[in-house]
Amino acid sequence: MSDPATVSVTPGLVRARELLDDAKFDQAGKYLIGFLRRYPDHPQALAHLGEAANRLGALGQAEQFYRRAIARGAKDFDTRRQLASVLNQQERPLVAIPMFEALAAERPDPTLRGTLASLWDKTGQSDEAREVYRELAETLVSNPLMWISYGHSLRANGQVEEAVDAYRRAIAIDDGFGDAWWGLASIKRRILTDEDIATMQAALAIAVDERNSAPLNFTLARAFHDRGQYEEAFEHYSAGNAIRAQSLKYDAAELSAEVDEIIRDVSAPFLASLPTDPIGDDVPVFIVSLPRSGSTLLEQMLGSHSQVEAVGELPYIPAILRSFMEMATRWGKITVPEAIRSLSNQEALLFGKDYLARAAVHRTQRTRLFIDKLPHNWSNILFIKKILPQARFIDIRRPAMDCCFSNFTQSFTSAHAASFALEDVGQCYADNVRLLAHLDNVAPGMINHVDYSALVDDPQSEIGGVLNYLGLTWEDAVLEFHRLDRVVRTPSSEQVRRPLNRDGMAVWKPYSQWLDPLRNALGDLAEDS
Repeated sequence: MSDPATVSVTPGLVRARELLDDAKFDQAGKYLIGFLRRYPDHPQALAHLGEAANRLGALGQAEQFYRRAIARGAKDFDTRRQLASVLNQQERPLVAIPMFEALAAERPDPTLRGTLASLWDKTGQSDEAREVYRELAETLVSNPLMWISYGHSLRANGQVEEAVDAYRRAIAIDDGFGDAWWGLASIKRRILTDEDIATMQAALAIAVDERNSAPLNFTLARAFHDRGQYEEAFEHYSAGNAIRAQSLKYDAAELSAEVDEIIRDVSAPFLASLPTDPIGDDVPVFIVSLPRSGSTLLEQMLGSHSQVEAVGELPYIPAILRSFMEMATRWGKITVPEAIRSLSNQEALLFGKDYLARAAVHRTQRTRLFIDKLPHNWSNILFIKKILPQARFIDIRRPAMDCCFSNFTQSFTSAHAASFALEDVGQCYADNVRLLAHLDNVAPGMINHVDYSALVDDPQSEIGGVLNYLGLTWEDAVLEFHRLDRVVRTPSSEQVRRPLNRDGMAVWKPYSQWLDPLRNALGDLAEDS
């Protein structure tokens, strides 16, 4: 075989580059594998293969190819930046941050600084992140994104008036930028003016990018809702969700099939066979509920207890599960429950240690118990139980119509894809109920349940039951949760800074006449009044 150093290989890589630029990533990958059979360990080919794997979602493989490329001499800026990006996508901030810091020191790129700020924000360095967002917003005078990021950071820190000003600054730069308007709409009071409505309607009429048209629709819906114009509001909620649903192609049947498989195959003996020895001393407490269920309120109350630390929505369980499934499906299709059953105890131990190490970045207190309230984890309970034997689970359930309609009114990202159609969010709620009911049947007491309505009406009784489940004694501070000083990054960030109230109750009723698809999906779970 000829030495690639003495052979012109540029034409072959030009063809690979063309395939990548044309978004033909699978073809590019196959082409590059053939190229590497002729020229093993060619650094540029490995870097291109890393790019193909990354674009196909195979992050573990992408990391390996990029690392091999760099080890073989591809130490150029773009290859190192791509590796750092993959590590960020894998939710590995401790590894990604020093790489981005080195890149930012090497080249004064505002995008790199913005990425660094988002990583610092994720890992609890919120003050540092906020300052970078402010500096970038004031420097990049024609870019609304930094003002929006700055606004989000201010709002999460409880600085609502400053957040409003930041969102307004973004709108002043581009009054058709949908996310800036949604930032305003997410403020929990009537803030949108008649002039705002006229401006948004004009922007929507000429919007061509769904990243603007969808949030513009959601924001107009919120403005009409605040004015009691519910028909107009529902039209815009429906339009915004339809735009998101069309681009995502979410299939509710996939989740239902996974729940069916768990109900069919996961028995009491199987759960009893899982590892029981705790990994380390820390005890993660997972709030396993749908979005908009009251989980932020529950987290805030429990986080006010001296023996519990609230650390927010950690992305690490889905990230670790994704890496595991990438390996498990490399040689053929396999379902998540099948993969979990095949997971060895030694592999599970390593995954558990990995989760605790990543979560430790967010810990500032020396409590044994800490709360991870990422909503997606309700469907990951089996995986969590396998890798973290000491984990505790709390489900908080908001009435079905309120919970589902509240999801439908949020301009969520693709992470909450079920929320973009009434029938899909209803089916998701029903699947959640089915799964947790089955786990209650085969593992009584594994999951503690909280009724949201009862929590609002009789907080001491409801939260007292949770403390008993966690082995904690009563502290009056849990009823003074609104005094807890912490960053809250969810849509409920303002509500949890006020005493208990009934503002979120019966939000669906003004829209009742349009909610039959939701009722049909919920069946007996739907409330009549």
